[in-house]
Amino acid sequence: MLSKCMRRFFTIRGVARDSGVRSNRQVIPIRAMAGASSDHNPYPVDKDDPEDAASFFEMVELYYDKAAALLEPNLVKQVAGPQEDREKRVRGILRMIKPCSRVMAVTFPIRRDNGEFEMIEGWRAQHSDHKTPTKGGIRYAKDVCADEVKALASLMTYKCACVDVPFGGAKGGIKINPKLYSDFELEKITRRFTIELAKKGYLGPGIDVPAPDMGTGPREMSWIADTFQQTLGHYDMNAHACVTGKPISQGGIHGRISATGRGVYHGIEMFINSAHYMGIVGIPPGFGNKTFIIQGFGNVGMHTMRYLHRAGARCIGVLEWDGSIFNPKGINPRELEDWLIEHKTITGFPKAEAYKGPESSLMFENCDILVPAAIEKSITKENAKQIKAKIIAEAANGPTTLAADKVLREKNILVIPDLYVNAGGVTVSYFEWLKNLNHVSYGRLTFKYERDSNYHLLESVQKSLERMFGKAGGSIPITPSEAFEKRMGGASEKDIVHSGLAQTMEGSAKQIMLLAMQYNLGLDIRSAAYISSVSKIFNSYNEAGLTFT
Repeated sequence: MLSKCMRRFFTIRGVARDSGVRSNRQVIPIRAMAGASSDHNPYPVDKDDPEDAASFFEMVELYYDKAAALLEPNLVKQVAGPQEDREKRVRGILRMIKPCSRVMAVTFPIRRDNGEFEMIEGWRAQHSDHKTPTKGGIRYAKDVCADEVKALASLMTYKCACVDVPFGGAKGGIKINPKLYSDFELEKITRRFTIELAKKGYLGPGIDVPAPDMGTGPREMSWIADTFQQTLGHYDMNAHACVTGKPISQGGIHGRISATGRGVYHGIEMFINSAHYMGIVGIPPGFGNKTFIIQGFGNVGMHTMRYLHRAGARCIGVLEWDGSIFNPKGINPRELEDWLIEHKTITGFPKAEAYKGPESSLMFENCDILVPAAIEKSITKENAKQIKAKIIAEAANGPTTLAADKVLREKNILVIPDLYVNAGGVTVSYFEWLKNLNHVSYGRLTFKYERDSNYHLLESVQKSLERMFGKAGGSIPITPSEAFEKRMGGASEKDIVHSGLAQTMEGSAKQIMLLAMQYNLGLDIRSAAYISSVSKIFNSYNEAGLTFT
């Protein structure tokens, strides 16, 4: 049976442009999902199947167990020593990696604007210390619970290892609906939670570094940084590195807001351009003429839609908490975003129609790519049978149960897993953290030098040609190509961030594909990604040695 805290609500954040403005969000019961009647749960689970009905944290552990079982024989071969000792050491370290190291629960009072007192509940989980600091977002949602933050913290550990970001995993949450509180009340809650985290050793540039998540944004991160700097971090010159996702003026980095969606795009790009994997699923490589559906038009879903649209794919549908829209000819992401900002809903968008079938939900409509970008466990054993997409890119955390994952593979559907494809956010958070520690923005020291060097290069080419052919007809003009001309001025911070993110996603995808071939996993990309992560974490523990054991 599912725990009480797993009776999920469908949460979707409103959309803000890449301006750092925190968007509004709305929370409604999951059963009110578009395309479903109020008395029908659109995400039914098989309560008799532990792989489908497991809690969120149990689901992540099941995925880990599967990968660890595949990886263990190879790890035993790598470790030195007698066979029995090697087996014991490998099993011991694999058992160390799996559980959540620690979870802090806090309860504190705030005085509401009307004078009433209210008790606030919050949690912070730290999953692994194989790398420090630990890293993970803080969410404000009414359905946050200990199981959820433990699951998300463990996913963060594997996600960071998958894309070679040197953090352990963490996650935090406060059990509130932020729409029901004033800005002043939210500031008091955020600052008090910051103090609780800091004094218990759950916050600091080298200890634990939060980031935005559901219901939070740059504003809350700015409050956290300011509170830490003014209190326990007063003597720490790196105090602002205690949190990422901050506004630019507070040490944030360009490109952070769109980072997760951009990372999803790059993750899809790596697989959709693979002739091998596209041959297996039965569609031609490339984005040309590909159709996709987005579930959840929040920050991640919106930016994913935007980048896929620019690449040449066509969005034919969007699911939201209050309705689904459909247009087989395509939906323009910028126009839909403008409509949402003005009307606070995607319903009624004039260039698409409300989805009315023939399928029971837009999720089950014919398309090439389905992007679940809303909540965990939205794809279960039951509804996975109805999905017709060829590729599923998990922009959300944990959207697919283990039982559903098996069904999708049996249907020859390629699932690009969450721990890889939505790692763009933590990757760019890593860049922001480094920027704060270095106390200088990317490109500042080299921008002018690169620009001058490019002009000197063109001048050198011109003079070489003139020496060779003469100047009888006048100077030989050297016209840079359009692509080179755009880069002649040097790389801005956003250019460097985008380049670093693209390189990270490309390199990680190649590692995962290689492991999938080595272990003969076929379309089981998730197990390959977990094997990549767990092997790196194992090596970190094994080579560092085990303290006090």
